[in-house]
Amino acid sequence: MRADRLLSTLMILQARGRVTAEALAEELEVSVRTIYRDLDALSAAGVPVYAERGPGGGCALLDSYRTTLTGLTDAEVQALFVMSLPAALVQLGLGPEIKAAMLKLNAALPAERRQDEDWVRQRIHLDWSGDARRHEPVPHLPVLKQAVWEDRRVRLVHRLPSGPGMVSLERLVDPLGLVTLAGDWHLVCRAGGRLRVYRVASLVDATMTAEMFERPAGFDLAAFWAEWRAERRVSRGRYAANVRVLPHAVPWLPLMLGAAVQEQLETPADDAQAGDGGIVLTLSYDSLESARGHLLSLGAAVEVLEPLPLRLSLADYAAQVAALYGAAPDGQAAPSLPRPA
Repeated sequence: MRADRLLSTLMILQARGRVTAEALAEELEVSVRTIYRDLDALSAAGVPVYAERGPGGGCALLDSYRTTLTGLTDAEVQALFVMSLPAALVQLGLGPEIKAAMLKLNAALPAERRQDEDWVRQRIHLDWSGDARRHEPVPHLPVLKQAVWEDRRVRLVHRLPSGPGMVSLERLVDPLGLVTLAGDWHLVCRAGGRLRVYRVASLVDATMTAEMFERPAGFDLAAFWAEWRAERRVSRGRYAANVRVLPHAVPWLPLMLGAAVQEQLETPADDAQAGDGGIVLTLSYDSLESARGHLLSLGAAVEVLEPLPLRLSLADYAAQVAALYGAAPDGQAAPSLPRPA
């Protein structure tokens, strides 16, 4: 165990330069006193390591000392750095070994290439959690990867799941990164002043432009993805209503439901397509009462599929409204109302 720790200490110092003993102790999960003993052991073995006290001090190696790693091309190094650590490998006990190997790789690179790891990780993130989707072709993935690599704007055409009468939206976006969730690729981008997520398999077209863009200061791809997924889980925990939007109302969805459906239109579920050309969506509300009030206002454009209590409540309220307005005053016949097309 101590030999592993000594090697890890050596690689950290070589990769990062000057590091405080406290930082080393925290990363290696030992005491500061143990770190100083390890430094003495490295020095006794001929490693030119030293420690300086005071502001700006810390532990470091002489500039002339470094291990070497040759024979790897830029693309090969980037391919290694893009790998995340799947939970399955951690459960097998391989997590520390993989982390140590990546640390050695970074330490052995020339100084001018040690920023490759952070550069790549801010552009490609692999999320191994979640359930795997069925395999879907992603023909636009190579273009998106190149655009992410080169910080170039992309013109996207995104299909709304609206049946035979296809409705598509076109957007010019700043592609910030690609994330794969159990093999399902997503594009994280900036469009219209906000961050958005698109399923790559749902894109009709993607064209890289010559226009460059500046990445948001402080943007962290992995952190954004974790927050985005957490927000989706929270929103799904509220009162959810599964509804079917009738085909004639599909083109008016953004106007009818606004931001509530924007995300589902951009990252539709596998079963979002209804057989008659409509769309099946999940809408979130604070309560049954708020869901009922909103859905009643949409009339016959939206049908509630579940939950059953909401469906029965809507039917009851609709019957009461029909009874109230269906009876004409003074015994006159009630006028017939046109049914939605």
